[in-house]
Amino acid sequence: MYAGDMTYTPQDIAGRIDHTILKAEATPGQVDKIVDEAIAHHFASVCINPIYVAHVHNRLRGTGVKTCAVAGFPLGASTASIKAHEAAQAVNHGAEEIDVVGHLPHLLAADFEAIKSELSEVVWRVRETRKGIIVKVIVESALLMLDVDKKTAESRIETACRAVREAGADFIKTSTGFHATGGATIEAVTLMKKHAGTLKVKAAGGIRNLDDAVKMLDAGADRLGCSAGVQIVTGGTAKTSY
Repeated sequence: MYAGDMTYTPQDIAGRIDHTILKAEATPGQVDKIVDEAIAHHFASVCINPIYVAHVHNRLRGTGVKTCAVAGFPLGASTASIKAHEAAQAVNHGAEEIDVVGHLPHLLAADFEAIKSELSEVVWRVRETRKGIIVKVIVESALLMLDVDKKTAESRIETACRAVREAGADFIKTSTGFHATGGATIEAVTLMKKHAGTLKVKAAGGIRNLDDAVKMLDAGADRLGCSAGVQIVTGGTAKTSY
């Protein structure tokens, strides 16, 4: 057990981890290793690129671990219709959760209507394909908070939360783990929790050990996205890449 502001067992933490392999060069063997680890440690999901969804879904069937796919990843620069199609195809292949990257210029401009319009299309298409699919929206919080005053940073986060919520998504997520500005921070997770309302918060990017994980959970994260899930729950040293 770990005593931070709260106390978590390894099982508590494992059940909140999306065990992740999203690097472009990930091989089928590497993906299978992640799947094996997720089953062994009872992680919440395995998060992969769309090409592996059908295979991962088949391997996870009956294990209680969900299949999570990304869409518009990692740039968020595809059109809304392309993101919606990619997400819907992943659902048809067995994905139970979708992590979609929002259009960063809209997020930087705190353009509520544009953010909501894009994400509403994705959420609608996903839910039309299959009801009950969890949708998480990645907003690159480190970028939104970079080189601006605290008021502007909070305004961007608040607008993103409101738009994601009103678009019908389930989670707001900090980061892809690939953006140059960095991944999850305590400050970003705290602000997201403050403005989330009914949304849940997923912290991702740079979470490499137990201490990182507990700090994110204490700040308000409901889910953690990381490739170092095994190291986090067993106390080992993280050497994997997101």
